[in-house]
Amino acid sequence: MTTTRTETTPVIPLPATAATALTGLGALSVAASAAMSWTWTSDFPGDLTYYGSPAGLQWLAVAAGVLTLALLLAVHGTPGLRWAAPTRSNNAVLYAATGSFAVAAYSVAAISTELGGLANLEPGGWVLAAGGLLGVLGALGLPLDRRTHVPLRTLDKRLFLLLPAAPVGWIAAHAIPGDKPVAPVMTALSGALAIAAGAVLLLQLGHLANSRLRLGKIDRPLPTPRELPSWVEVLLIVAAFGVGSYAITFGIDTDYGELFIGYLLLVAFVIAALAGSGLLSRLRALTLKYRPVTTGAAFAAAASFPFQTGEQYASVATNILIFATVALGLNIVVGLAGLLDLGYVAFLGVGAYAAALVSGSPASPIHVQLPFWAAVIVGAAVSMVFGVVIGAPTLRLRGDYLAIVTLGFGEIFRITMQNLNGTTGPNVTNGSNGIPRIPELNVFGFDFSQTHALGGLQIGRFGNYYLLMLLVTALVVLVFARVGNSRIGRAWIAIREDETAAEAMGINGFRLKLLAFALGACLAGVAGTVQAHVTYTVTPDQYTFADALPPNSAFLLAAVILGGMGTISGPLAGATLLFLIPKKLEFLSDYQLLVFGAALIVLMRVRPEGLIPNRRRQLEFHEADEPAQPTGDDHTTALTKAGA
Repeated sequence: MTTTRTETTPVIPLPATAATALTGLGALSVAASAAMSWTWTSDFPGDLTYYGSPAGLQWLAVAAGVLTLALLLAVHGTPGLRWAAPTRSNNAVLYAATGSFAVAAYSVAAISTELGGLANLEPGGWVLAAGGLLGVLGALGLPLDRRTHVPLRTLDKRLFLLLPAAPVGWIAAHAIPGDKPVAPVMTALSGALAIAAGAVLLLQLGHLANSRLRLGKIDRPLPTPRELPSWVEVLLIVAAFGVGSYAITFGIDTDYGELFIGYLLLVAFVIAALAGSGLLSRLRALTLKYRPVTTGAAFAAAASFPFQTGEQYASVATNILIFATVALGLNIVVGLAGLLDLGYVAFLGVGAYAAALVSGSPASPIHVQLPFWAAVIVGAAVSMVFGVVIGAPTLRLRGDYLAIVTLGFGEIFRITMQNLNGTTGPNVTNGSNGIPRIPELNVFGFDFSQTHALGGLQIGRFGNYYLLMLLVTALVVLVFARVGNSRIGRAWIAIREDETAAEAMGINGFRLKLLAFALGACLAGVAGTVQAHVTYTVTPDQYTFADALPPNSAFLLAAVILGGMGTISGPLAGATLLFLIPKKLEFLSDYQLLVFGAALIVLMRVRPEGLIPNRRRQLEFHEADEPAQPTGDDHTTALTKAGA
């Protein structure tokens, strides 16, 4: 067992009153700056030139400043706000103030970079910058929950050679005339060096900040919540999902990359602040108490999305759900059974091709048009058969060997679909041209291609497919939840943890792994059936191992690991982020995969268990970490997996 010493002290020695006043002044300044002009020209996206009319990034400043001020007042016991910070920890205030500073610093940097210098800032921009800085300095002067000692972790010294190499590469790239053939190569190389150097510097600065700040968590007993009528608690759950739905809609609706980056920064710090305040724990307790209400509220919030936005964003949301559903299917194979599958996107393609062949496309050599429910069964069944056919001879392999075989299957599928073109093979898939003109769905007289009025609200084609895909996602979530909590699911987890020990206890490892492969392939086939109708055309190049845009096998695996293996919400969150980020940051198209790789490296170093891990996997990665001790005692006992 490990022990640790903890304390509640400020990082910057300031009188408590002065620190509180400074934090509050900074929060007010950040929020008030949104009512002022940030720049003199409308050339910056969002047009931040108006007084009294916030737009774009200014709304993020309002949200950050108000949240910081609300948490500050809640921690100090202000009547009417004490519910917002049950833990009474100033760490939540620091996270919110840091979020305000991040939004301010990013906004000022973006304006000065795109417009050509700090001279383009109007008074509102300077107030924003000063407020963000004052807020974070004041929060560092508040009594914070801290560990007494955190050793400084240092990266491999060879990585720091990238820091001088980046400017050298930039100089070399700009020294070569643009008409030389090598110029584009040098430009790309200099950009890659700059991104890699930035990732190394960011990671090392993070380790340095962690050793200096020494932020920890003291598990204080939360005060007993006030007894509320059941209908009030239900309304709180509904309100929470309403706010969450609005926040997600805002992120998907962002019109330009600068706003989306600021949104991501703010969301990360807001989640950390709400977790540190204890508000998320209280909300989680409510949702566990009213599970049916929580499920209904979550589904209603998701179903309301196409009514809040246009067809463009409904299309994005539909593709996110397809990606997330396939990621959940892969989560059975990787997250529960622990089988590394690098060709999983092929099962999505099998379902899509099977549905396209039997849905009445003029290009299909099989002149059959089955109803949608039958096409779904065909897509799911064919994918499951392929899962069994591929899994039966290969699942006796383990680890890297299994990963190589599944990678080969993914490439074999894509190449086979290209060669079934009537020239190099039978004419089944039209080769690289794919199967086009897949008919629109018409289920029980409901034409998915038409705009419909529901309760006075209009919903278009992509909105129709979004609602259909939402039902498919709900079905996959139900299957995952029921299977994961069953005897079979527990056997999969045992195989993932130690296959040899599981087989020694009587578990038939091969049969259960084959079942996981078949079920995961079946769920991917269901999603592929809908995807075929959404995209009109199914082509082989949609199902590759790696590409700049999802879905592909690399992004699917990353979504599961990034979100949190073995959970339901983890892959959903990971898939959403991995689809939205490349879609919103198209101006980084030349460096998307490089930025994606650097971000994964940083995340795996900082949070290897994923964004939303389950408790057991979190302890596997952090069992040796030093947890903090409740107030009044200097020592603590580490929680082990046995006590999880």
